[in-house]
Amino acid sequence: MKRCLIEVMASAKELSDFLKGVEAKSFKRTVFSTRDEDAALDIVQDSMMKLAEKYGDRDAAELPLIYTRILQNTTLDWFRRQKTQNTWISLFSSMRGGNKDNLDDSDYSDPLEFLDSSEENLGFEDGATILERQQVIKIIENEISKLPSRQREAFLMRYWDDLGISETAKLMACSEGSVKTHCSRACSFLAKALKKQGFKL
Repeated sequence: MKRCLIEVMASAKELSDFLKGVEAKSFKRTVFSTRDEDAALDIVQDSMMKLAEKYGDRDAAELPLIYTRILQNTTLDWFRRQKTQNTWISLFSSMRGGNKDNLDDSDYSDPLEFLDSSEENLGFEDGATILERQQVIKIIENEISKLPSRQREAFLMRYWDDLGISETAKLMACSEGSVKTHCSRACSFLAKALKKQGFKL
């Protein structure tokens, strides 16, 4: 005879005991992955909240597997955000030494070409550099919303979704040249916005 639903659901105490039991191990494991204690704490807390909110009615025996999957996905989401942020920082770092105020759309240089060399020093930054990077990211995220729709679409596909120029062109139903122009203008706009905030590129 099948057990009734109330019998297979994890009780509040079982859920609480499970979370207490995995908290320390989850935190240590996530610190090893991220090398960032603050980020690890946020990831673990978010994972626990997701488990409690979405899967609190599952059988207690299922919780370990579900939680592990949630923790893995939440950690991957964090790495994705970090990659995006590092891409943006490298993108604008690559502009140093060049005058982007009078950017020629036909003279397009893809900032992603600079990422390998620019990202080598990430993770070896001092506190001031990390703070400046966080400030730059916040400004960029705010200014992206002000871009014309086609520029914003091209910029996000290239530097958020990490799509190639040809892939972006197909999705936007335009030429590769148009994608380059949209990205070039978006980069110029965002670079100027950073300069207005006092950041030297």
